[in-house]
Amino acid sequence: MSSFEMSFEDLLIGLNKLTPSQQPVWGEMSSQRMVEHLSEMLRMAQGTTLFTLSIPEDKVAKMQEFLYSDKEMAKNIAVDIAPADRELKNDELELAIDEFTEEWINFIDFFEATPGVKTMHPFYGYLDFDLWMLMHKKHFYHHFKQFQLAE
Repeated sequence: MSSFEMSFEDLLIGLNKLTPSQQPVWGEMSSQRMVEHLSEMLRMAQGTTLFTLSIPEDKVAKMQEFLYSDKEMAKNIAVDIAPADRELKNDELELAIDEFTEEWINFIDFFEATPGVKTMHPFYGYLDFDLWMLMHKKHFYHHFKQFQLAE
């Protein structure tokens, strides 16, 4: 995972390789649903979508340690904040990628405008920009592998 590039340009190159009919290696999300899910996580980081902590507070430090590790997220993990059958927001994959682009810019702008702010992730607790970047890198890599966009 350490070689996974998280620059905006590299993310877009990967996402633009997706096709609407592309099947995941594991899981049930469609390619468009996966892109919309990534956008949802960018909104979560901005505090646009509010969540409460879903794990015991004494587990947060261990969960945040995981973000610093080279360990990958588990395959086929089901979480209630990301149901595979959630209704699609966009009419097509290309529009979902456009939405991702807008949300990435909003995410960067949000943290530039509010340095030091922390927002809630239901499984990792309050994260600042650096921790959100670690979470996004691990999470995006997980889904890029799911759709064979990364090794």
